[in-house]
Amino acid sequence: MCVHTMEEFMRNQLSKTLGACALAVCVAGIANAQAPATPPAAQDIVVANPTYVAITMELTVDRPAADVWKRVGKYCDIGEWLRVQCTITAGKDGEVGAVRSIGNEVLVGKTELSYTYTQPVRAGRPYILYHGTLEAKPLTATTSKLVYTLMWDNSTLADDAARERDKAQRNAQFTQALQNMKILAEGGTLPPAPPRGGGRGQGGAPGGAPRGNQ
Repeated sequence: MCVHTMEEFMRNQLSKTLGACALAVCVAGIANAQAPATPPAAQDIVVANPTYVAITMELTVDRPAADVWKRVGKYCDIGEWLRVQCTITAGKDGEVGAVRSIGNEVLVGKTELSYTYTQPVRAGRPYILYHGTLEAKPLTATTSKLVYTLMWDNSTLADDAARERDKAQRNAQFTQALQNMKILAEGGTLPPAPPRGGGRGQGGAPGGAPRGNQ
């Protein structure tokens, strides 16, 4: 009888021990599940409160899209229609990863009739995540549309007035660039370039190049 009682006692003790362990594991699991995820450190974000803006400019061209792109769509054709010097400084012209001298812009994406580029981070200058996309869209068998889209962060500018001036300057600059592309694609020649320098605002190429991220 005593042996039987002792066996029961041992079983009860073992059951209590296992139960206590299971409870501890369960409580620990619940605590871990309820623990909030550690948020990304704020200091990891280069710009804490960016304000991204975009503008899209379009112009119809009386030529097929493929012909238009062949005339003005090579990566350094920007040198002709923006009337600045352009050379490929790294990579292969027209391939993703190519870098052109204007703004040190990197080709980051392309299709048969479009490409997208960005500008690199520069020491001592605010990073505005500037991107541009140029595309020739077919409209009919004999006409097409040139589309230029710019996207950047303007939070680094002083106030709303400065942001509006910046946006207007970029819009005017690239509207003129589209008009130059249309002239070239339709077989014309560009008029003499205006004097470079005073009154130009930020730079003379995409994103304020050649000065870069502005």
